[in-house]
Amino acid sequence: MLMPKPKPMPTEPQSAPPDSVLEQVARCFTVLGEMTRLRILRSVCHEERCVADIVIEVGSSQTNVSRHLGVMHRAGVLVRRRTGNLVFYAVADPVFTELCKTLCIKYMQEDAPRK
Repeated sequence: MLMPKPKPMPTEPQSAPPDSVLEQVARCFTVLGEMTRLRILRSVCHEERCVADIVIEVGSSQTNVSRHLGVMHRAGVLVRRRTGNLVFYAVADPVFTELCKTLCIKYMQEDAPRK
């Protein structure tokens, strides 16, 4: 059975994206394609959090979380600010959390018991 073709989103470009854009998308998926980084994103998706709080929520060592936070910051997924000795992180662009939320909903629905 053929699936109906989805309607394009209003913000969808009218032509296929060039390779330079696909390279950016690939980098984004590379950064988000790691479980600890997804846990970090989940931790900061609604509000900025300090590193200590992120470490507790993620359940990993401070060294490991800090390394992943650095990768995510350099990739533009997270922004940070320093207040005294504390460093706070937040999502740089809601598109990252929306992407993950969409995928999570999809897989949670697939895992839900069928009636």
